[in-house]
Amino acid sequence: MAADAASRLLGDLTSPEVATRLSPRSILCLPIGSIEQHGPHLPLNTDVVLAEEFTRRMIARWGVAYDLWQLPTVSVSLAREHEWAPGTLSLSLHTVTAMLRDLARAVAHGTPTRNLAVINGHGGNRGLLEALLRDLRADFGLNACILHPAAWLVEANAGFPDVHGGRNETSLMLAAAPHLVRERRIAELKEPPDPALARAVILDAAVTWPWSSEEEALGHSGAIGAPADASPELGERLFERVVAKAEGVFKLLLERQTLACRS
Repeated sequence: MAADAASRLLGDLTSPEVATRLSPRSILCLPIGSIEQHGPHLPLNTDVVLAEEFTRRMIARWGVAYDLWQLPTVSVSLAREHEWAPGTLSLSLHTVTAMLRDLARAVAHGTPTRNLAVINGHGGNRGLLEALLRDLRADFGLNACILHPAAWLVEANAGFPDVHGGRNETSLMLAAAPHLVRERRIAELKEPPDPALARAVILDAAVTWPWSSEEEALGHSGAIGAPADASPELGERLFERVVAKAEGVFKLLLERQTLACRS
């Protein structure tokens, strides 16, 4: 299974192989991450590592059944909420939009497939990606969707809101790249005094606020959550939950392509 996942990197194909290995029903999977602070215990490339690992595992499980292929990762995106911290790299809205539109144009021109699944590893990209999705269909003829794995991992009333560098992200990193986790630094972190504020300012879907991870009322040292509760075992369970749910997305994406062809 791992060998098949490795063979499903688009960049590993030769140019002539693209025409013979891919078809109009193939699905290209685009991991998108971010280079940004994740507290003192997680690396800047956490969102990149996790977007790639989600994609790798999805392809290992469902690659043959749904003809999935992995595109090169977009590693730098929108991270204005973390720009206060050294090492954070954030592009402008204009640049990210132009880059993704150019990539969509290249996919439509350079491959036979018209199916694109974006695996988004950074919550700060969500608004732009959702707005761009209709452009990808209208301007480039792509049948596209966006997977937001973190949204599948939100649990209601699960203690302090797990937003950034908290229990879930730390657990996933302990499962995927434990050598990058500075576990001894976790003890330095404290939970902010008002979890209700984090829910209202960050998680309330009815209102949008320009919050920053620097705000002490929301987090501590850039982390918003409870990384002390993390474990690699939890990380594996979270990965499994996302990979299992992804099958329904790939199935629906192909169904929508069929419906579009009939209309």
